[in-house]
Amino acid sequence: MAYSDLGHTQLAVSKICLGTMTFGEGNTYQEACAQLDMASEAGVNFIDSAEMYPVPQKAETQGRSEEMVGQWMKERHNRDKIIVATKVAGPSGQMTWIRGGPHTLDRRNIKEAIDDSLRRLQTDYIDLYQIHWPDRYVPMFGDIDYDPSNAFTSVTFEEQLAALAEAKQAGKIRHVGLSNETPYGLAKFLECAQGGIDDGTDYPRVQAIQNAYHLLCRTFDSGVAEICHQEKVSLLAYSPLAMGHLTGKYLTGDGGPPGARLNKYRCRYAEAESRYSFTKPNLVAAVRAYAKLAEQSGLSLTGLALGFVLRHPLVASAVIGATSPEQLQELLTIATEQPPLSEDVMSGIDKIHRRYPSPAP
Repeated sequence: MAYSDLGHTQLAVSKICLGTMTFGEGNTYQEACAQLDMASEAGVNFIDSAEMYPVPQKAETQGRSEEMVGQWMKERHNRDKIIVATKVAGPSGQMTWIRGGPHTLDRRNIKEAIDDSLRRLQTDYIDLYQIHWPDRYVPMFGDIDYDPSNAFTSVTFEEQLAALAEAKQAGKIRHVGLSNETPYGLAKFLECAQGGIDDGTDYPRVQAIQNAYHLLCRTFDSGVAEICHQEKVSLLAYSPLAMGHLTGKYLTGDGGPPGARLNKYRCRYAEAESRYSFTKPNLVAAVRAYAKLAEQSGLSLTGLALGFVLRHPLVASAVIGATSPEQLQELLTIATEQPPLSEDVMSGIDKIHRRYPSPAP
């Protein structure tokens, strides 16, 4: 397993990060432990969760993913060997079981979310604490057009950083990250942290951004990437297989296995369906084109997709998820044994991208 430095920190994170959003819904505790053990044995030291997990989100299961990770670390006595990342939910209004919505990411909400995550994870500190999505209007989860009329008053960047600074000073979190963030948002958080240093306050600096990045979504490269390069902010690339599309399992005549997430949770997981719907223009055509390129290159489609993400110089880690040991083992084998994609393969990928640019943003 290869490792990368996370931002400006001294943390060396494995190039594969095990995502846990299926733990407690698609996976039992025993299945989650089997995944965590397998990943750990392969050299994975980086685990990502969120207070709202598992998904599809609901009141009855909220927090179970963190609880399972915490119980596993307690039973394995390995907290000091694991880099734990989790997230605070941004304003939603729909998840009323999480602090009434949640409505905002003000100081009270951030503090309460951190304390609850620490309790569920059975730990004294979180290595990377991330804002799951912005506390302001931005197009997300399949939306790409910014509509000024949707803008709303939100908690300031400074107040969010102040709350995170308090948690860091208390030893509850070590580093700060963002997720589903835009170039503007990342730039403003970095600017405010620098301003805090200048005026004597101690706002934490953003070290990583966790955004979708895969063959069907390369929007990161169109703005966020430059900031990440210039400011040394690491990309944690989530959904490297585009919710399973880039395994090829949905290309079958019957629409894929009934247990595949886009089939199993149909009409229950709006965030995924809005991005990865089979009816989205050019999505299936792009997948077929990448599948053909993979076959011509002597690779599996999964190997092509994960290899593409891992080859990006700004990707510190690819956040993967699996519902079975076989799926996880395949991804770990690709990450540890498959050679980097050749220039010819990358050229083929770029040709397809120019024909079908980011059909699943």
